[in-house]
Amino acid sequence: MTHHTLVDILTTNRGVAKSIHYHNGEHDERRVSFTELYDRALGVLWHLQQRGAKRGDKLIIFLNHNEHFINGFWAALSGSIIPVPLAVGISDEHRHKLIRIAKKLGNPFIYTDQKQLDRLGEFAASVGESAVFEKLAQRAILTESLSDLTQAGSLTPPTPEDIAFIQFSSGSTSEPKGIVLTHKNVIANVRSATAAAAFNDKDISLSWMPLTHDMGLIGKHLFMLANQIESHLMPTELFIRRPLLWLTIATRIGATILGSPNFGYRHYLKVLGERAVEQVDLRTVRVIFNGAEPIAASLCDEFMQRLSPHGLNPNTMFPVYGLAEASLAVTFPALQTPYRVARFDRHRLAVGMAAGFASEGSRDALTIMNVGRAIPGTEVRIVAEDKSALPEGHVGHLLIKGDNVTHGYFEAPELNAQLISSDGWLDTGDLGVLIADQLFITGRAKEIIFVNGQNYYPHDLEAIAQTAPSMELGKVVAAGCRPMGSESDQLTFFVLHRGTPDEFAPIATAIRRLINEHTGLEVAHVVPVKRIPKTTSGKVQRVALENAFVAGEFADEMALLERHAAHTPVAAPTQISVESSIQGICNALLPDKNLSATDNLFEIGASSLTLIQIHEHIDQLYPGLIDLTELFDYPTVASLASHLEQKIQSANA
Repeated sequence: MTHHTLVDILTTNRGVAKSIHYHNGEHDERRVSFTELYDRALGVLWHLQQRGAKRGDKLIIFLNHNEHFINGFWAALSGSIIPVPLAVGISDEHRHKLIRIAKKLGNPFIYTDQKQLDRLGEFAASVGESAVFEKLAQRAILTESLSDLTQAGSLTPPTPEDIAFIQFSSGSTSEPKGIVLTHKNVIANVRSATAAAAFNDKDISLSWMPLTHDMGLIGKHLFMLANQIESHLMPTELFIRRPLLWLTIATRIGATILGSPNFGYRHYLKVLGERAVEQVDLRTVRVIFNGAEPIAASLCDEFMQRLSPHGLNPNTMFPVYGLAEASLAVTFPALQTPYRVARFDRHRLAVGMAAGFASEGSRDALTIMNVGRAIPGTEVRIVAEDKSALPEGHVGHLLIKGDNVTHGYFEAPELNAQLISSDGWLDTGDLGVLIADQLFITGRAKEIIFVNGQNYYPHDLEAIAQTAPSMELGKVVAAGCRPMGSESDQLTFFVLHRGTPDEFAPIATAIRRLINEHTGLEVAHVVPVKRIPKTTSGKVQRVALENAFVAGEFADEMALLERHAAHTPVAAPTQISVESSIQGICNALLPDKNLSATDNLFEIGASSLTLIQIHEHIDQLYPGLIDLTELFDYPTVASLASHLEQKIQSANA
């Protein structure tokens, strides 16, 4: 592989008889050849340069349309303009994040569509950021205005040391971190991952991962394009709505490379339920990546057991470890080998301690997936609190080093000094142990909460919850609790409260609503506690609360709250036809919520996934009348029904 920059990949592939396939439905596929991709990139670049964009400028890409995203991404790279991909999402959190990043970037351009720009403007006005928006809107390039791509922009080749793109971390109230990746970083990871996974031009890839995520953009697009692999992309929302379509398409195209975070496998199995797998043949698959969040071995077992009779070789499950700071990939297992786990004693995994093991079935056993060894060109090291190297088999902080590792975060000198040593070792924020050079991730030093494949920071969520009535700093703690047998973290809030259930109920409701509105996350539990444990220096002992919850120490309080909720009167519906239809949909998708017509979907904790499913069912009954984002404007069954009836009347008129 002779590529030195990402633009080398684009230009080398010009004329190669391969394509990217965009799947927007079961029978809705658009094919774009590598040559057409090159031409479209330069066509969009012409428009960017006409608007004044030049080498070194920043371009925010704010689109949920895969083809438009990729065209804009490659257009920017071709002009040595720095793309900054940001997730559109369906909540205000994503728009607020964009506003903060725009201010941080200085005077960026933005590549988006009219609908997203309008919504961004409305949000900016509501939070007093109209000045920031107006400045950004003056440098907006809208996809609708780019009907003519026949004129080619001026190709401005980057150097390997130039910034390729900036990936910003998730964050709802704190300053987002911009991970700066150079062309040299990404190309180094392309080479290493290619060697470790044996990517080749006979492969066929299928992905539903968002292109704003490093696994989607780097792993499922850049790795594939660099190896001249025929690749197929389906929108994330399509997978969320119709997860079974993922393997139906894989069968149709003869996919050899698949992948998903933990929650994607769970979502597929949940929707599949007890139904038989039909019209699926996965004999062509040689590797199915599993990464981006903690990997549940039991879920891998269940997924492979359900799909093995349909041709999926058990040795194709490929648990990996990576992060955006490493341009994605850090460790891979050996190809075509069974995935392996180790059972550690959960009480013997402290930093600096020799990891202890537990027998299968032990109450102290914590099963952790083996995510393989460092890929070529990447080094990993386990260190103590003082950064000194620990012997093999000891738990410590995971550091990484290599040409693929970022040299720093965007305009964050203090953070860079804290996390990156003078000789290039980066602290990942994760804890792990090496056993025979095989890596096991044991925990998260930064206390990240993993929900639905995304990482969230407790202090961000706590800052949102603290805006609830009567909440103050230090009275609420966010945590990711994982009860025995659960495959993922459950977002849980511990609230300092010494009153009655009557007094606590509105507090819990407000926290659920605020978190749902700002992040799209569903809060699993809001727990009243009499005391919040802290260290002598005043730091909250989050793990102590998590362990107490998992051990059942708050069971009595939770039971009391459930009895209180069961005796709370439910408001009667005020309308009949449309409202009853919507209420039936909501109750079917939220069977444990006892939803009334006046309940706020955010207050009762409907997740983003559930909202998408609710919208899909409503759209089947009333096609094209309700946009997904209108559920945020009309969050109760009654208000949504009234709004929909007005639309029906207008349509009939």
